Parts: sequence; structure tokens; C-alpha cells
Amino acid sequence: MSPLTFRQMVGAELLKLRRKRSIMWIAGVLSLGIVVIFFGVLEIEHLADPATSGGPNGPSGYGPAGGLLRFDHATVLLSVWFGALMAILVGTEAGTTDSSSGVFRDLVVTGRPRLWLFAVRVPAALIVTLTFGLASLALSIAASFVFAGGLPTPSASFVLDGVLWVCAVQAVMCVIAVGLGSLTGSRAASLTVLIGWQLIAGRLLAMASSLGSLRDVIPNIALGSLKPGRPLPDNNHLTMAAGLAVVILLVWAGGWLSAGAWRTRTCDA
Repeated sequence: MSPLTFRQMVGAELLKLRRKRSIMWIAGVLSLGIVVIFFGVLEIEHLADPATSGGPNGPSGYGPAGGLLRFDHATVLLSVWFGALMAILVGTEAGTTDSSSGVFRDLVVTGRPRLWLFAVRVPAALIVTLTFGLASLALSIAASFVFAGGLPTPSASFVLDGVLWVCAVQAVMCVIAVGLGSLTGSRAASLTVLIGWQLIAGRLLAMASSLGSLRDVIPNIALGSLKPGRPLPDNNHLTMAAGLAVVILLVWAGGWLSAGAWRTRTCDA
């Protein structure tokens, strides 16, 4: 298959995702909307009750909404929390849209290889996910500087590291979602499993000290080990070498992609 045909197929997958208006709106709320709410609430609190250093009980009130620490908090929201949910939503939709809409049989009849039908889902889902991710990061960076109010602001290197880390987290979660969605063919089942794992199971297992080093295989532990700045608050102080973390994430992503590709190649049309 020629590169031109592959680009055309990716473009068709992108069009399918963009036409899912409800999915796009929810993805926007989970990325751009969360940033607006996060910085908006902080700024309203600051304007209503600015921080003061006097008084018998020490400092009181709310500090500025921007600055280095707020940007760090925003990267966490846009990565392992709401950003991960957005990536899971988009990836699951990309992995299940053909089977759930009943067009997979028609695509197979055209003679296109099944593995290509699966392969084009990944770049399309990543393009949509990272578009929302980069837009929300740009808004976070702007808010961190505009609302700094004299607080230290993130350096250029920290901003770059934060952007790369958030994009990596979203990309990993999106790829896993595409693989699982293609494997199950069920949007509801894939969303339930991945959201339950990301928000509940993975975090509970990270706190299970009896598992010892087995906890290193949990994706959030590997993702947290690559995070710039402050460590993730829910990783139970677990960390690992950056190289090992990358290997673990590649195994997770590659394993689910392989499972999804196998299912796409062998399922009945």
C-alpha cells in the first residue's frame, strides 16, 4: 500500500472521529474545559480573598492562580487524570467505531488488508488526542504566566519537559485504548475497564506494599517516574530508572496494539 493511500485512510479515520460531535465535546471539556475551570476557580478565590501575611494566625486567603506550582498541578490534571480520560475516550472511539457502526464488513469487502484498517486508527486517534492536549497545555502555560502575580514562573526547560511528559502520557493511554477497543469491539466495556484501571485499580495496587517490586509494572508508576518536577502524589513514592519506565510503557502499548491487531485480523467481518 502506497504512502498516499495510507494518508487517505488516516484522513478518513480522522473524519469519522470529528463527526462524533458528542465525543469531541466531551474531549474538549476534559482538556480545555478543565484548564478553564482549574485556573478560573483559583483566580476567583484569589480575587475574593487575596492572601495576606499578617494577623495573629499567620497567612490567610488565597494566593495568585498562576506560577510554577500551578503549572505543575495543571500538568498532572492533563496527564494521569482528566487528560488520561480524554485520551481513553478518543482511543476507544477510534478502536470501536467501525465495528459499532457496522461498516467493518464493507471496509473488508473493498479488499484493503485488515491490518491496515487497524493501523490507521492509531495515528488518527493520536492526532485528535494531541491536538486537544497541546491546546490545553498552551492555555495552561498562558494562565501560569498571566496569573502569576509575582510568584516564580516555570522556566522554558520545565515548560518543555512538562509538555513532552503530558503528551507522552496521553499518547500511551490513547494507544492502549485503541488496542483494547479493537480487541473487544465494545465501547462500553473498553471504557469501563480502562477508566476503572486508571482511576481506581492502578492506584490501589500502587498502595499495596505486599506486592513489592511487582508494582513497577503499573503504568502510572512508570509514567510518574518520568514526570519533571514534583512527584505524582498518588504513586506512593515509588520510582524507577527512566530507561526501565520507557520499556514498561512500550510493553504495555505494544501488547495492547498487538492484541487489537490480532483481533482485527481474525474476527468475522
